[in-house]
Amino acid sequence: MTKVTVVIPNFNGIKYLPGCLKALEQQVHGTPDFDVIVIDNGSGDGSAEYLKEYLIPESAKAFKKLTPVFLEENTGFCHAVNVGIQNSRAPFVILLNNDTEVYPDFVSKLYEAVSGEGSEKIFSGSAMMLTWDDENVIDDCGDRYTVLGWAYGRGKGKDKGAFEKPSGIFSACGGAAIYKREVFEEIGLFDEAHFAYFEDLDIGYRALINGYKNIFVPGAKVKHFGSASSGSRYNGFKARLSAENSVYVPFKNMPLFQYIINLPFLIIGCVIKTLFYVRKGLGREYVSGLLKGIKKSFSKQGFSKKVYFKWKNLPALCVIQIKLCLNTVLMLFKR
Repeated sequence: MTKVTVVIPNFNGIKYLPGCLKALEQQVHGTPDFDVIVIDNGSGDGSAEYLKEYLIPESAKAFKKLTPVFLEENTGFCHAVNVGIQNSRAPFVILLNNDTEVYPDFVSKLYEAVSGEGSEKIFSGSAMMLTWDDENVIDDCGDRYTVLGWAYGRGKGKDKGAFEKPSGIFSACGGAAIYKREVFEEIGLFDEAHFAYFEDLDIGYRALINGYKNIFVPGAKVKHFGSASSGSRYNGFKARLSAENSVYVPFKNMPLFQYIINLPFLIIGCVIKTLFYVRKGLGREYVSGLLKGIKKSFSKQGFSKKVYFKWKNLPALCVIQIKLCLNTVLMLFKR
């Protein structure tokens, strides 16, 4: 029985896709049965043609566990992974960026962390993502979220030796993480209103509201190039979408009383980020994203996606508020 499905969204990733798939083929003996679904988002770089080779039984490249799904156009990260989740029949789903190469025990380490005794309330497990050029340096060890409305990768740029212990996190980084499929049925799939960026934070946030946990799994390691689809760390595309979704996420997930408490800090966060992007020459793009995020939040679509307050979720909301404050302090002290 297939226990895990690895879902890989791909847009013009021909440079990285062969290495990504090869690493999955080389998982150690004893790895739980898994299959792979690659969702090609209308690539025009030869990715689709490359994937079709795997459909030829006699091909030397044939990876029997692979199922490609071809979309006609780039529908965004969220829609692509939702298609993958909906096509999966396994109880666990691993989301994996195309610009990664996993370690040989990657699948088994993630599966063990979220399927064993005492894991009933675990929704997701985030892998240790290492930088492509130096595998001793952390790229991401799970994500944190702050009262300023900023999300950031835990441990980024630090030595991996300082992050070898499992821990709770605010949300898993969707670039390399495992999710319990049955929880999606309770909290919903990835919100396609995001298109890309903050979507993994949003779904981890929803899981926390409903009493689930997100954890960091240090044993599951993966090399990550980073920004392969968007082109660079700072660009207009990322600036607009990041700004838009930084407004949308707190409006969507915070009940009114919590939103009012955090609003002054969220405004301060927006001002600081705006000044930052102005210095990068992307101020106009960032501000346009903020305005679009406000419009989206107060639209009919935004209200339809809002997570409304329930008394049973009050303890979880209090824990979340503590996490927001603590993560802000940790960020300021660079911990």
